[in-house]
Amino acid sequence: MFVDVAKIRIKAGDGGNGAVSFHREKYVAAGGPDGGDGGRGGNVVFQADTNLSSLIDFKYKKKFTAQNGQNGSGKRCTGKTAPDLVIKVPKGTLIREAESGRIMADISSGEPVVLARGGNGGWGNSHFATPTRQIPRFAKPGAVGESYEVTLELKLLADVGLVGFPNVGKSTLISVVSAAKPIIANYPFTTLTPVLGVVRLDQDTSFVMADIPGLIEGASEGVGLGHEFLRHVDRCRLLIHVVDVSGSEGRDPREDFETINRELKNFSEEISQRPQIVAGNKCDLASPEQIAEFQAYVEEKGFPFFPITAAAHQGVDELIRLTAARLAELPPIREYEPEAVPVEQLVKKGKRDFTIRVEDGVYMVEGPWLMEAFGMVDLEDEESLQYFQRVLRDTGIIAKLEESGVQEGDTVNILDIEFEYVR
Repeated sequence: MFVDVAKIRIKAGDGGNGAVSFHREKYVAAGGPDGGDGGRGGNVVFQADTNLSSLIDFKYKKKFTAQNGQNGSGKRCTGKTAPDLVIKVPKGTLIREAESGRIMADISSGEPVVLARGGNGGWGNSHFATPTRQIPRFAKPGAVGESYEVTLELKLLADVGLVGFPNVGKSTLISVVSAAKPIIANYPFTTLTPVLGVVRLDQDTSFVMADIPGLIEGASEGVGLGHEFLRHVDRCRLLIHVVDVSGSEGRDPREDFETINRELKNFSEEISQRPQIVAGNKCDLASPEQIAEFQAYVEEKGFPFFPITAAAHQGVDELIRLTAARLAELPPIREYEPEAVPVEQLVKKGKRDFTIRVEDGVYMVEGPWLMEAFGMVDLEDEESLQYFQRVLRDTGIIAKLEESGVQEGDTVNILDIEFEYVR
């Protein structure tokens, strides 16, 4: 079964609690507090796995929870940090926060991505001893790990997408130019899952081609299966529009051509503007007049046309050579950038609880939502910096800092990012 959308809940581990303990040893008077800190909770990490091609693993398992950090113990022993929970997904999986729809990560490279961070361990009572409080009988609990409900959406990583009506020869074409082995038969909707194949021209030149199934009239509105697969065209740099130029299915090739382009435009204006090559297939069943008439129609629209007979491998080499040449001129496959949390969402949810404490002259700002708000802020980017300043202002952090006595030039620490306070 091919599954390309799934909704799951992820929960990072909570930090371990700090320990309340006192040093006891024979002949040692007033050993004092020696409670250790709790360990950090495990992160939830997503990583691409090239052996996976579907989100079927998430059809039945919906909850993924990392382990909690170990509690601290006596003799200033810090609790063990919990291991990260690594979730493997197919390459090209887009992860969105389910409620807001914002993009959290695009798993398109081999690098692991931390989606939910484990809570920090709590301080043991040894941290709270002072000259006036020599026997602290309390410790700090571990912080709660982040949790999200997320939607996984697979968008195939392919350079070229084959589009066209069912039974026009897309599966045959990809089978003769690559090692892909789709099911091929003489009836519509033989392909029920997208098929990927690697096309190699020589040792140094290759590209990935995808057969996008299920496109019919009304697909962009949910008719048939097309609406489920149109998302896989999204990353394609170039489209090859396969048309049955012979009209062997009793359809007009010109109407087929216009219908598919209309569905692409209805689904996404951007996708409809992608470079497109038209492959007139089944030329062995068409008359020279049919081929010439359709070629003139397509070229008048501004698209390059190639007459082919995929089953007999006629004209295919020329088509592939042009495809490779066009790809060399186009930008790389699109990757999505993570989106910051809208300030309005933070305010609406009331996620503004935070504390400010002064430690060695540094104003430490702490709160469970800060990682969600600032985790992806790039202080070197002007727009990102503006977002950072807006959150500080709109969530009341600036006002609270001033109320706490911060002065111009003082150091403020948020998520271990230190900056100088400027009015």
